[in-house]
Amino acid sequence: MKTIDISEASTALPSYVQSLQGASAELVVITQDGKPVAALVGIDGIDLESVSLSTNAAFLDIIERSRARHREEGSMSSVEVRRQFPTRKR
Repeated sequence: MKTIDISEASTALPSYVQSLQGASAELVVITQDGKPVAALVGIDGIDLESVSLSTNAAFLDIIERSRARHREEGSMSSVEVRRQFPTRKR
């Protein structure tokens, strides 16, 4: 991980983006007064929808509620789901 204070971030954006690619890729965290305010993260191989959802607070809340419910109530196997909700044969 590379940390850069915003007052010292003088390199052009394309240079930072290049550091996010390849085997030596590392996260670039931008700080202000020692506190993180932004991050540049390589997303090679990740589709735009996944990036959007991974930063969407409402979606993340839905996922966390689902995980909490699973921890509390358990889950159903696919066999159990099919038994409780049979499909019509066509």
